[in-house]
Amino acid sequence: MNRNKIELQVLSLSYSQEQTGVYALLLGEVDGSRKLPVIIGSAEAQAILLEIRGITSPRPLTYQLFAATLEALDVRLLRVLIYRIENGLFYSYLYLQSDRSIIRIDSRTSDAVVMAMRLHCPILIYEDVLEAWKMKPDNGDMPETASSRRGRAETINRMEEALQEAIEAEEYEKAANLRDMINQFKETHHQD
Repeated sequence: MNRNKIELQVLSLSYSQEQTGVYALLLGEVDGSRKLPVIIGSAEAQAILLEIRGITSPRPLTYQLFAATLEALDVRLLRVLIYRIENGLFYSYLYLQSDRSIIRIDSRTSDAVVMAMRLHCPILIYEDVLEAWKMKPDNGDMPETASSRRGRAETINRMEEALQEAIEAEEYEKAANLRDMINQFKETHHQD
């Protein structure tokens, strides 16, 4: 079994058209063409989108608090490793360095990815895991279809419903984050 490690990068984040309430995080091989789709929840998608867009929330979210705590304790996140996929569930480790010791902590892959983005460390995967779960290669960018337009419209509608619910619940910080996400989603997916 080949246990070489391959570095991945975040390519995109989109609303899953197959499952309601979930998002597809697409990771891609650095200096390569293999891609790995990871299904994540809406809270994790929000955190990743904030990092993609470089948005700082007015008060720290959980992953931001954890990152700030590591920095305050002079603990460095060395790397994230996706080491196994079982029944569609991804398993990851965070490798932390404190003084001269390296500590390995089990993590959900979505949390590990957002921590890697926040603290600028590599996202790694064992090559055999990537090879077994990679997406089938496509023939370049797929043309926009009526289905993809409907999917984007549905994503915006769901985000706007969540925004309205946050406003009604007087969760203004969440509402502001959702508003920013909606605006950025619209900008990213705007077609002339």
